[in-house]
Amino acid sequence: MRSPETAAAVIAEELDLAGQLIPYGPLRWDGSLPKVPTLHLDDFSAIPVLVGISGVEAYQHRARLRAASGDLFAASTPQPDGYEQYCRSTLALGDAEFVMAEMVEGELDLAAALGRGGATSRLADRARGAGGLAIHPYMGIEAVWELASRLRDEADVAVQVLAPPPPVTWVANDKGRFARLVELTLGSEWLVETFSEIRTSRLAERLRELATRHEQVALKRLRCASAMGNRVFESAALVSSPSEETERQVRSFLEETEWPGDEEVLAVAWEQASLSPSTQLWIPPFGGGSPRVDGVYEQILKGKRGVFVGSRPSTLPEAVSRRMIGASLRLAEALQRLGYVGRCSFDLLVVGERDANPELRFTECNGRWGGTSTPMSLLDRLLPERPPYQAQDFIDERLVGATLGDVLESVGTELFEVADRRGRFIFYNTGPLTRHGKLSVIALGSDHKEPQSALEEDLPHLLRL
Repeated sequence: MRSPETAAAVIAEELDLAGQLIPYGPLRWDGSLPKVPTLHLDDFSAIPVLVGISGVEAYQHRARLRAASGDLFAASTPQPDGYEQYCRSTLALGDAEFVMAEMVEGELDLAAALGRGGATSRLADRARGAGGLAIHPYMGIEAVWELASRLRDEADVAVQVLAPPPPVTWVANDKGRFARLVELTLGSEWLVETFSEIRTSRLAERLRELATRHEQVALKRLRCASAMGNRVFESAALVSSPSEETERQVRSFLEETEWPGDEEVLAVAWEQASLSPSTQLWIPPFGGGSPRVDGVYEQILKGKRGVFVGSRPSTLPEAVSRRMIGASLRLAEALQRLGYVGRCSFDLLVVGERDANPELRFTECNGRWGGTSTPMSLLDRLLPERPPYQAQDFIDERLVGATLGDVLESVGTELFEVADRRGRFIFYNTGPLTRHGKLSVIALGSDHKEPQSALEEDLPHLLRL
C-alpha cells in the first residue's frame, strides 16, 4: 500500500500520462470560467455492448436532469412528449434549451454529431454570445474533447470540459487499470483474485485454475458497463468438462461481447457477496479542494451476472460504511492527482456477514454519471436533504404505447411536486416508455422499507397493471 500521491505517480509513469495530457490542457475545467452556459450531454458511444439495453438511445435525455436555467442539453432523439413541461413545472428544474443532433437512427455518437451541421453553429453562437461555454458530459471521451476544441475555435471563446481527459477517463473506467490503482493505493487484499490475459487459450486456463479455488468464476471485458460484459461460470461444471469446452465457452463470450481481438480480458473469482454497495463521489480539480463522498448506496442487481437495475441508500453498519468511505477517498485522491475531475463512483463487494466485520473488495470504478448518481443529484436539487428512497427502472409490457401524461394522470396526487413537496413518485428517463414500456422512477418514503413496497405494490396498482 502506498500513499495516493505515490500511487498516482507510479500510474502516471507507467502510462506516460504527462505527455498524453498536454493536448487537453487549454480545455480542462478548472473552475476559472465566469458564469457561462453549460452544455450537458450523455454520450454512451464508448461503452461496448449496450445493444441489450432496451431504449438506450433515449437515455441521452437523462442529461436534462443536470441542466438549469440558461444551460443547454442535447440528444439525438426528440424530447418525450410532456417531459419538458414536467421538468419545468412539476420539478422546477429551470428553463434549459434543448439541442437536437442530426444522427442516423440507432447511433449513439452524440458528441460527434453535435460537432457537425446546424447544431455546431447553434452551440458556437451561444458560446460566443455568452463569452464562453462549459461542457459537462456523461463521460470524458475523446469525441467530447474534440467537440469542445471545435466550438472554441469557431466561437473564439474559452470552452472547458468538466470531465477527465480521455487518458485519465480510461484509468478509471478500464477495469484492469483501475485494479492496478487499487493494488497500489490500498493493497491486493481489496481486490478479488484476478488474472488478465489476451489469448483465448490462456483465459480458459486461468478460468479453470480459479475454478479450483472458488465456487463461481467469471470473465469480464475491461470497458463494459452494467455487467453487460460479464459472464459467470459454475466452477464445478468447468472443472468436470474438457478444457476444449472451456475454451469454446470463452470464444463464445468474446464473440457475443464484440471483443476487438487486441484487448485484455479479465478472468476473476466471482465472490459470494452478501451486498454490492457503491460509493458516490465528486472530485474537484487538483488544488480546488478535496474529493468528497456524497453517499453510500446499495445496488439493486438482477440475475446471475448482477445487472444493475436500481439503487437505494445503504443501511450497512456505520463501521463498514466508514471503511468504504475511507478507502474510496484514498482512491479518489489518487485519481485527482492524475487529473480526474467530476462525478465518479466505486462498486464494491461485501464478503461475509455485514454485521461481523466483513471483507471489502473493489470491483470497478464508474468514471462517469450513472444510474445511481443521476437520481441522487436530482434529489439534491429538489429537496434540502434526501429522504429514504429507491431509484429503479420500471418495466411492464402493458405500458407499451403509454405516454408520460398517461402515467402522471394515473399517479395523481401521489406524484411528487416541488411546490408543496408532497407525493411519493418522481419520474425520469421516460424516453423508452412508449416503445418499450420502460421508465425510471424514484419512490420516496419515511423509512428504508416504504420505497420498495411503493415500487412493487403501490405503483403497479396506480397504473392499473
